[in-house]
Formats: sequence, structure tokens, C-alpha cells
Amino acid sequence: MPILKTPIDGLLLFEPQIWEDDRGFFYESFNKKNFVEYNITNEYVQDNQSYSSYGVIRGLHYQYGVHAQAKLVSVLQGTVLDVVVDMRHGSSTYGTTYSVELSQHNKLQLYVPRGFAHGFAVLSTHALFYYKCDNYYNKTAEGGIHLQDNDLNIDWRIPLQDMIISEKDKLLPNFKDCEALS
Repeated sequence: MPILKTPIDGLLLFEPQIWEDDRGFFYESFNKKNFVEYNITNEYVQDNQSYSSYGVIRGLHYQYGVHAQAKLVSVLQGTVLDVVVDMRHGSSTYGTTYSVELSQHNKLQLYVPRGFAHGFAVLSTHALFYYKCDNYYNKTAEGGIHLQDNDLNIDWRIPLQDMIISEKDKLLPNFKDCEALS
């Protein structure tokens, strides 16, 4: 599985090899041996799926402390703009955002290490988002960053009037008011 570099250390984009013919396609979405080649040795313990319609923005969320999670994210149906923010204490890219379009067509997978806030915006009519986590969700350890933080200046590619945001996410603090993650 080829790797595409990102400007943030540890944040990796994987492009699976796809075999297509008149019957459809096949690809390996996960092969532990391939990930170990890039020093990713996480043991995944929880898989999640999220189905959303156009304009939904989920995030930016993270888990902190011993409940922090690394994620391997992809899209099974539709298209999303996937966004992460480096929150790692002492990182040379602390506060840096990275975004990439993930879709059922490009089949890209983003590996998000622990110490990142994560979110996505649905760009297609609907999207089925899939992610593997290396730690269990813990409500008492959840945190988040307001998705419209002016300092981060994220272009979610959704017009303001079309954004669908949960009440919980509307109340999240700005990045400058969040503590760095270790």
C-alpha cells in the first residue's frame, strides 16, 4: 500500500492498490504487515461508522490522556473533507491543520496519530464514514475545538448557510483555549 507524505510528522495518507475488472473492484483496506512497515503498530479495538448528509460537519474532536486515540479513517460511500489539527505538546507543527478529500472513488485512508483533533465535512449528498480506533471512546476524556475558530481558518468547503453542526460542537472552545496533548 503506497504512502503519500503529508507536511505533518506522523500523519500518513495511504493509497491502496485497487484491482478492477468488469465485475467491480477489490482492495485491501487493512493489512497489519503493511502498516508495520511505517512503524504503525497500533492494535485497533473499536471500529466506528457515521452516516451523514450534505453539509454535516462533525468535529473537531479528540480524546486526551490515557484515553487518546489513533485513528485510521476512510469513506465507504460519498465524499468528505477530512480535517485534523496537530495538538501534540512540543510538536514542530503544533496548531497546524491538514485537510484532504476522502471518497469512495479515491479510497484514500488517513492515519491520524494520537494527539490530533479530527473532524470532517460531508461534501456529497450522503457519506458513510468509517474509522478504526486504537483505544475505546471515553466520554470523560473527550475534548474538542470549535470548527469555525478564526485562528485556524479552516475552509470546510460548505457555505455557512448549509452547515449542519450539532449543538455540542457549537459550544466547543477555540484552539487557543485548549491544552496541548501529550
